[in-house]
Amino acid sequence: MSLKIRLSRGGAKKRPFYRIVVADSRKPRDGRFIERLGTYNPMVPRDHPERLVLKEERIKYWLGVGAKPTDRVARFFGNAGYIEMPAIPEQTKKNQPRPKTLERRQAAKEAAVKASAEEARKAAEEAEEKPAAEESPPEEPAEDVAEPEAAAEETAADAEDAPEAPAEDAAEDAADAEAAPEETAEAAPEDAEAAPEKTAKAAPGEKDKEAG
Repeated sequence: MSLKIRLSRGGAKKRPFYRIVVADSRKPRDGRFIERLGTYNPMVPRDHPERLVLKEERIKYWLGVGAKPTDRVARFFGNAGYIEMPAIPEQTKKNQPRPKTLERRQAAKEAAVKASAEEARKAAEEAEEKPAAEESPPEEPAEDVAEPEAAAEETAADAEDAPEAPAEDAAEDAADAEAAPEETAEAAPEDAEAAPEKTAKAAPGEKDKEAG
């Protein structure tokens, strides 16, 4: 007869309570057992003294006669120091995610990579825009530059208008010069005609002066 030290479930629905028993391996889990070796109550906190209660002497006795604990009970005994802590076997399939889970994880990784790349691109664009915004204020004196250009245009317009005025004045002076000889010519005969009369009148007096 092979002996097993295992858990026998009791308690109510959704409120389990286990008894640690030694029983024939061929018996049902909650069936007939040989001896009770302790209790296990998962409904209380881990540091509660009634969470795990073990009968050390009886456990060592049944271990000595060849009773084999199940994996869960063996961990209890290993933590208590009755036996060496058993190695937890690695799960070959149960510990691995399903294909759909792997697809979701891969999609999440790709989305995270795209989001980080987009953030880096936006940061680079903002960094490029900031220097441009800082350099734009010195361009304000361009308005002052426009004023000299406007002044230069005004002076050029005045220069274009200026030669026309002297030309008009010169034309007027030429017209006056042409009219001046005519006036002098008209005035000269009159003066010439008046001159003999004056000389004729003045002549008898001069003769008197000479005679005197």
